[in-house]
Amino acid sequence: MEYKNIIKAKFIERPNRFIAVCDINGKEERVHVKNTGRCKELLVKGAEVFLEESDNAERKTKYSLVSVYKGDNLVNMDSQVPNVMVYEALKEGRIAEIGVPDVVKREVKYGSSRFDIYFEEGERKGFIEVKGVTLENDGVAAFPDAPTERGTKHINELITAKKEGYEAYIFFAVQMKKVNELIPNGKTDPDFAEAIKRAYAAGVGVIAYDSVVDENSIKMDKPIPVKNIE
Repeated sequence: MEYKNIIKAKFIERPNRFIAVCDINGKEERVHVKNTGRCKELLVKGAEVFLEESDNAERKTKYSLVSVYKGDNLVNMDSQVPNVMVYEALKEGRIAEIGVPDVVKREVKYGSSRFDIYFEEGERKGFIEVKGVTLENDGVAAFPDAPTERGTKHINELITAKKEGYEAYIFFAVQMKKVNELIPNGKTDPDFAEAIKRAYAAGVGVIAYDSVVDENSIKMDKPIPVKNIE
């Protein structure tokens, strides 16, 4: 995924989940944050961030915050891109664990959930739930960064789909490089971590890939191991 009209800025503060105040060439500007997660370890005062300038004159905010440097590692924070990356990679056959489906659709309803991706290949039919990951510590990525009842609900629905004959996957799209593995964040959300273990035991695939991130783009890259799920 590529961005247009990217500019560099400094993060000052985040008064609420949707808005950040940034310094753009010495001028304070309120910008839209494209991630409603906590991101406290990323959005620290003085951090270098990258903003995308909107061409919509009707918007209340002129810019959207899409990425931030954590040390020397650029982390994409756009919560909309993981679904796009996985959808495109699946259509291009770049997810070896799943293969090359004949049919790929987004936002398909199942039970009381709406899964991010549905696919078919011959007799195979399956669902994929995508989770964007921005939390990292010492090369270990973790999800979630805040409790997520919705995420646990999705996993339970994947287990049901698997029992009913569908293939089912949870896909962690890590929005950065320099990560060696991913773990469920049991300290933040023990229910989610336990749900992942139940899903894995039930045959739900648990996949994680990292991403190549630069100022103007993000692209899903290589698989990384998922630990603490057995």
